[in-house]
Amino acid sequence: MGRISFSCLFPASWHFSLSTQVLPRLLIPSFRQKITFTGKLTALRVLCFFQRHLARVTDVDATDTSNPNLNYGLVIDCGSSGSRVFVYCWPRHNGNPHELLDIRQMRDQHRKPVVMKIKPGISELAKTPEKASDYIYPLLSFAAQHIPRNKHQETPLYILCTAGMRVLPESQQEAILEDLRTDIPVHFNFLFSDSHVEVISGKQEGVYAWIGINFVLGRFNHVHNDGEAVVEVHVPGSDQQEAMVRKRTAGVLDMGGVSTQIAYEVPKTVSFASPQQEEVAKNLLAEFNLGCDAHRTEHVYRVYVSTFLGFGGNAARQRYEESLIKNTAARNKLLGQHIGEIQESPLLDPCLPTDLQDEIGPPTQKLYLRGTGDFDQCRQILQPFLNRTSEIQTSLSGVYQPAIDYSNSQFYGFSEFYYCTEDVLRMGGDYNASKYAQAAKSYCATQWKTLRERFDSGLFASHADLHRLKYQCFKSAWMYEVLHSGFSFPTNYKNLKTALLVYDKEVQWTLGAILYRTRFLPLRDIQQESLKGVHAHWRHSFSFVNNHYLFLACFFIVLLSIMLYLLRLRRIHRRTAQRCTPSSVPWLEEGLGSPTLPINL
Repeated sequence: MGRISFSCLFPASWHFSLSTQVLPRLLIPSFRQKITFTGKLTALRVLCFFQRHLARVTDVDATDTSNPNLNYGLVIDCGSSGSRVFVYCWPRHNGNPHELLDIRQMRDQHRKPVVMKIKPGISELAKTPEKASDYIYPLLSFAAQHIPRNKHQETPLYILCTAGMRVLPESQQEAILEDLRTDIPVHFNFLFSDSHVEVISGKQEGVYAWIGINFVLGRFNHVHNDGEAVVEVHVPGSDQQEAMVRKRTAGVLDMGGVSTQIAYEVPKTVSFASPQQEEVAKNLLAEFNLGCDAHRTEHVYRVYVSTFLGFGGNAARQRYEESLIKNTAARNKLLGQHIGEIQESPLLDPCLPTDLQDEIGPPTQKLYLRGTGDFDQCRQILQPFLNRTSEIQTSLSGVYQPAIDYSNSQFYGFSEFYYCTEDVLRMGGDYNASKYAQAAKSYCATQWKTLRERFDSGLFASHADLHRLKYQCFKSAWMYEVLHSGFSFPTNYKNLKTALLVYDKEVQWTLGAILYRTRFLPLRDIQQESLKGVHAHWRHSFSFVNNHYLFLACFFIVLLSIMLYLLRLRRIHRRTAQRCTPSSVPWLEEGLGSPTLPINL
């Protein structure tokens, strides 16, 4: 008999099913039944909607540190400009191996995230590595004050260093890390081992960011809801011939000041144009299992991550200005001109707003510019800076990029992707290439004087400053070219959302880091629950089938015992009869008549 089930994600009680025997009555209902059923279905949808958004509300509540079932974890992000400690917490795992830990950022009594930052970056201690533990001490003391003392011993601590440490020689890196490994266990009782402190690669950082964003979006929960996009996945390393269908994950585009990064899931097996491309791809594709059971493949992901140094908004502008200075000097020397060398004869720059005057270059090579505000011309000038090649399946600088299914994919654009669309153009959110290009073209063509008047009137975003106004035209064109010419997104792509926050939260890569590094912790909770069930409620730990076989086994054991007991009774009876009437035994066993006994009169 088939059943149709309706369910929300949590809790388990929000679930009901209809048998196929009931369906005929529902398919031909009366008017009253139609209204009743429609009302119940509407109520269920409201209940599911409320449940789906309830987690977002409770996620901003103060963390209840008196709850003994809460676990805690620490991640310290040692960046180039400073270090930050993030405190996370999560309830005991529910025992379902299909689900991940429900990790959230800890919040203090004022509902603020428990975060602390110090400056400068830890890489500044390259020549004094013995001070590394003293440098990190304030962050750990801050975290220790917020986590219950009885939880310290079971709270994992991870110290992960990024860009600033990567540029140091390996010997200096190791000296700093060794000081942390040696001194931290002396002063703090956190769960900390040598492997918990390391310098992570740009690839790892990108994977962690991808994990964090998709976790917040709920893409790792494989309960299918109507209307949610799914994708067919060929699980890496799996023997299954059929593709797995699960929720579609979101790709990530992030353009900072110095670099640009792209990360997205590659659901299907990839092919390569050449052995050289395959070798390069090994360093760009990451395959990992987020689940607690290594033998289950439902949380196995193949993610492409690539970081492009020099392709951030500010770095691209710097490369562009250096090119202007070099090419203008060469042209002036060749033609005997003085374009841009004096303010009265500026170099015309299509990437600056109309009539904006700017100065670039060192004092010995100062170049005067005046904007012409031509968005299309600016785009054409910037295309060579993408360093594209003719090789297929490549992006910026000819780096390998697996094919993206633009008809069934979604991306989030952060940092400069959001600032370019929102700060001045006020178009953040769902990205539309044609509307964006038209708005950028209009902005570039606007007189600088008019833009200043709008700025002074507060018509732009509150955090937009004069630097943003000056270089918005350039960055708009650069973002457009990176997205459409560099990463080859079609101009009619509709599934890019530019954002600063996800569900009103700033998602850090540290969330993805602790999700990945604590992925096996649910096994501990599952084992504890199993042991507790065996000792306290053993009869509930067996399924119906196991109970059935157990009953049969007990029945046969009892039956065998009874038969053995009866046989033993028979033997005892025979022995007794032999002692009491020995002459009668042959008669009894051989079935003969009774012997004639002598009668004395």
